[in-house]
Amino acid sequence: MSDSKVTFTVDPAIITAHDREDVAVGTEIVRFRYLTRILHWSIGLMFFVCLFSGLPIWTPIFGWLAPLFGGLMVCRWLHAWAGVAFGVFAVLQFLQWAGDMRLTEADRRFLRPSTFVDYLSWKLHDNDIGKYNGGQKALFWMTTLGALGMLATGVVLWFPSEFGAGLRQASWLLHDITFILFVILIMGHVYLGIAEPGTLGSMVKGTVTKDWARLNHPRWYRDVTGDKHT
Repeated sequence: MSDSKVTFTVDPAIITAHDREDVAVGTEIVRFRYLTRILHWSIGLMFFVCLFSGLPIWTPIFGWLAPLFGGLMVCRWLHAWAGVAFGVFAVLQFLQWAGDMRLTEADRRFLRPSTFVDYLSWKLHDNDIGKYNGGQKALFWMTTLGALGMLATGVVLWFPSEFGAGLRQASWLLHDITFILFVILIMGHVYLGIAEPGTLGSMVKGTVTKDWARLNHPRWYRDVTGDKHT
């Protein structure tokens, strides 16, 4: 009986993605380094903890969720502390991405209703789209404002005796409105991340193929690879 060895090889691009991004490795491009992905998934996790622990607090219709966390009282403190963690991760992600989220002329074109419809129907190709398109940048700014709004109103609701009745009532309303809008944004974000091939994988392993980058973010592809033929 002959001895046989099983060898495993790790994609060099994935190794590079541990601490670097915006660099081409073979047929792939590193899009998100490890820290960026950890922050993104941490925000996502805290959002859903806040969502499912907050729903039974919001209305008795979702009271059946409370036992999953150990009861309504547990939901109340878990929701509050998960909200704090969500806010912290949101601030860290803001510091990570803010410099890349300035709107360009290509982003403004993207945000026109007709152009966005073309994007949703997979008909859009704009050679000036960079690492993030206008929709992704708009989502970043809206979710940043939404996170700040939920955190600020959440503090008022957490310590109601420290604030006046008018502010408490306004905070209840604003917290609910912000929550509903935030859920809609996240649902759209999740849908597009799954529907567009290669997008979800970029936030899992950190890399995309050069063909994906050339098709979806051509200016970023040119900047990273130096290839001007897109």
